[in-house]
Amino acid sequence: MNKLYYGDNLDILRRYLADESVDLVYLDPPFNSNQDYNILFKEHSGKNSAAQIKAFEDTWHWDEGAARSYQEVVETGPESVAKTLQAFRSMLGENDMLSYLSMMAPRLMELRRVLKLTGSLYLHCDSAASGHLRLLLDSIFSPNAFRNEIIWKRQSAHSDSRGYGRVHDSILFYVRTEDFVWNQLYQAYDPGYVEQYYRYKDDDGRMFMSGDLGAAGLQGGGYTYAWKGIERLWRVPVDTMRKLDDEKKIFYTKNGIPRIKRYLDEAKGMPAQDVWADIESLRSWHDERLGYPTQKPEALLDRIITASSNEGDVILDPFCGCGTAIAVAQRLNRQWCGIDITPLAIALIKHRLRDSYGDRVSYQVIGEPVSLPDAATLALQDRFHFQYWALGLVGARPVEEKKGADKGIDGRLYFHDDPKGKTKQIIFSVKSGGASVRDVRDLRGVIEREEAEIGVLITLEEPSQAMKKETASAGFFSSKTWNKEYPRLQIRTIEELLAGHSIDYPPSKQVNVTFKKASRTLHEAEPHPDLPFKPDDKKK
Repeated sequence: MNKLYYGDNLDILRRYLADESVDLVYLDPPFNSNQDYNILFKEHSGKNSAAQIKAFEDTWHWDEGAARSYQEVVETGPESVAKTLQAFRSMLGENDMLSYLSMMAPRLMELRRVLKLTGSLYLHCDSAASGHLRLLLDSIFSPNAFRNEIIWKRQSAHSDSRGYGRVHDSILFYVRTEDFVWNQLYQAYDPGYVEQYYRYKDDDGRMFMSGDLGAAGLQGGGYTYAWKGIERLWRVPVDTMRKLDDEKKIFYTKNGIPRIKRYLDEAKGMPAQDVWADIESLRSWHDERLGYPTQKPEALLDRIITASSNEGDVILDPFCGCGTAIAVAQRLNRQWCGIDITPLAIALIKHRLRDSYGDRVSYQVIGEPVSLPDAATLALQDRFHFQYWALGLVGARPVEEKKGADKGIDGRLYFHDDPKGKTKQIIFSVKSGGASVRDVRDLRGVIEREEAEIGVLITLEEPSQAMKKETASAGFFSSKTWNKEYPRLQIRTIEELLAGHSIDYPPSKQVNVTFKKASRTLHEAEPHPDLPFKPDDKKK
């Protein structure tokens, strides 16, 4: 079953994943030397949330945790890994890079353990750590397990002072054994190659290159006969030659020599190479972009997953972020397992899966709070983590705070109950501590300012009677499509949400599907209990 884990991936790997249970591992662990690294938004300036900074600083700075991790690997790990870490310490000293490598070493050891003998690992990194990570992987997997360093050209130009522009990432490709899964992929030919070799065109515009039909020197021999006055050793028998000629698949040179046409639109392409310049990094105009700066394009993961796994195989991403590997694995009919240390990432992945697959994907979330005491503990540990987790309970998208942004909005949820497609929104405010009637009034002001249809206050504690009274006074949002009224202000406690209660708003999903297919299949559809018309009432 597909699984999404919330927590430290080292702990998750050791507690939940069995030996040789995973077919393919893809990981893109964060590291950026000498900079504050926001694990979710990777901002180098501006204000980052405490939760995001904590996820980086508690993991990658040389501190007691890093020192303990180093000590554990050196004392109990394989000799090759212990010696490699000791060499790193001697060369680098006790700094951020050594902390990063000390933390990565036990995780990479666990990833090798869970990998099947036919499995592969792809580690995505940049120039800051790629050389060190390759040495570390050599010590864990063995140098013979290294297959490729894939160069992904993620942008065409970059301005770096006093140095060459950094325009690529590295993806280190390792295998568990020589019996690894491999599905040969092909890339489109370079324009220069096409121009040089596919220089002929048929009358219909199809481009082709000419291939030799002679068999002189060909191992295995050929067929000797005369074809249109030219006698020689041919690659194909005369019946095949005649068939090709009838189908106009033979090109004749000025000297009358027949050559076979090899059409560009029938060519598989060039076997995939280790330099990938044909996959563009995500830009603001790309539909799949989620506003998550470390997000990788789906085409990149599509190539990796297709090449190194088969349908039904298990794909693992232990730093799953916004879930690109998970989304692609689901689309390619693979099973998957994702791990992330932040509730925001888990919430984003839930949202992404629901938007892309609706009810067609099933998975289990492990490690999130499942009871009121669990939620209270999370709120005390980190209110930002609590906020992201609470929004995930209702499928709302967290709002990224920016400088100068209006306050009072923790999350949004969009819906469509209008057959004309007008987008409507629900505003969320989350309170991990004591909430009061003032919070309800503030939320009412926010939804009026934002022209939102509904506002929802999520609280850890039970609301007071004054809060309930203020909520009731806000009135209702009336949905003409569903002929139903919904409270404009709503309060939901964490206890209610954990018990399965949700917010009250129009079920936009059914409306979209019904109206989108109305011209063709409305009379065939099963009636929805809330529809204001019957499926066979064509006039309405």
